Amino acid sequence: MQVEANGKSVQLSEAGWLENLDEWSEEVAVEIAKNVENIPELTQEHWDIIHTAREHFLDAGVVAEPRAFSKIMKEKYGKDRSDQKYIYSLFPTGLIKCANKIAGLPRPKGCS
Repeated sequence: MQVEANGKSVQLSEAGWLENLDEWSEEVAVEIAKNVENIPELTQEHWDIIHTAREHFLDAGVVAEPRAFSKIMKEKYGKDRSDQKYIYSLFPTGLIKCANKIAGLPRPKGCS
């Protein structure tokens, strides 16, 4: 599977995860959202989660677990934008399967 972004083909796994994490860009994220996760548009709320997930990964070297991520979101954006219900409202299959995939992060173990 692949997506086209910036005139370049970017290779994805069969499940839609980036094969080469260095190829991530916001344009690639938009294409994964539309073509893999069926999210037609990424709003500022989507981008806040995507960028926060990427920041955590770059700082910690690991993908955030949902509870830890909720805590990070609460500290950064407040209670209303931090719980799992909120994240699922934006990313239908949640943080691990959907938001992290769009954010160009590695697929966590045990995640399809």
